[in-house]
Amino acid sequence: MIINEPVYAAMLILALIVIGEIISILTRARVPMLLIAIMGFLILIWTGIFPENIVETSTFSAMGNLLTGPLVVHLGTLIPLALMAKQYKAVLIALGGALVALLFVLPIITMLFGYETAVAGTGPIVGGIVAFIVTSNQLKEAGFEYLVAIPALVLAVHKLFGLPVASVFLRKYALILRNKIDQTSSRTFIAAAVESPLQHSPEVASEPKKKKKYEFNTANILLFKLFVGASIAILISDFTGISSTIWCLFIGVLGTKMKFYNENIMDKAKASSIAVLGTIFIVIASMSKVSLVEFLHFIPQVIAIIIIGEIGILVGGFLFSKLLKWHPYKGMSIALTAMFGFPADYILCQEVSRSVGRNEEEQNQLLNELSPPMLIGGFTTVTVASVIIASILVKTL
Repeated sequence: MIINEPVYAAMLILALIVIGEIISILTRARVPMLLIAIMGFLILIWTGIFPENIVETSTFSAMGNLLTGPLVVHLGTLIPLALMAKQYKAVLIALGGALVALLFVLPIITMLFGYETAVAGTGPIVGGIVAFIVTSNQLKEAGFEYLVAIPALVLAVHKLFGLPVASVFLRKYALILRNKIDQTSSRTFIAAAVESPLQHSPEVASEPKKKKKYEFNTANILLFKLFVGASIAILISDFTGISSTIWCLFIGVLGTKMKFYNENIMDKAKASSIAVLGTIFIVIASMSKVSLVEFLHFIPQVIAIIIIGEIGILVGGFLFSKLLKWHPYKGMSIALTAMFGFPADYILCQEVSRSVGRNEEEQNQLLNELSPPMLIGGFTTVTVASVIIASILVKTL
């Protein structure tokens, strides 16, 4: 098939993503959209139905590369510093799981398959798309382009390993909470220590909005601010040698604290869906030159990285839970959010609460107890820790 028109090429790639999205919705996120999109893309490439340059023809991956910096600045505006301070135990447990996974994967995978392979898989095992982009870009620059399939496959598959195990532990912990409900008459022990990240406080919501004569938060102005932040991050990176991704994250956090950035700024600029879609195109594009032989060759490496990484996450979650006096079932579930992140972590909390709670009130109590630490844990690893880990490790190649 010869495809020379960018609109046709983009439509066909989007069709794969949409099919993956539908399957993910039908399976309640148990089957990742990215896995379906990547596997469908590879099959169509290998059979010659799609040309190898279809993603480049679409020009969408170029959009993804352009928006990666602003997207990371945007992620910085999402970091709920006050909530993370209140949920500091969840933050420490999530970081502990990621750290122990790093200590497990690097030496063991290096002995089995080599240091470059270990670095290729370590960032994505405890993170998401941004960690993949950081890793894959540096692999290409260092001359290890043939290894890019490893982080892409880890990113696409590790959710399948993390979700079922987290579901088992979270359900066990929910049953413990339900037993406590049975042992108390007031049923107030489970009141959430902090407000859910998905809700705004009534006090803030009820405050009357001050009328402003001029409104300077238009989509174009907000997007311009994001590009200013990303540009500054690149300049600082050139001087310091520290990855611009880390600086983007820092600028997003600092800019929000100083009121230069709105919280969740890219959504308010109506650009987040396009930015995320562009990054998905980058992931898919990275697989365009992977042959069937190479794909099969990397399966042992990918499976080994995921299994060893998951064991490290569980060990770290267990140890830090004991250290911080939290139940290990709760702590290990939080640590495992590194392998799936949002929205899968919240969907998991909903499903467990519905299945364990015997009435609506009990289900709400369980959800209020489970969701805040799970959401903060996933945010800590996927959004922050994995990006920093990937940025540092790839510099050692």
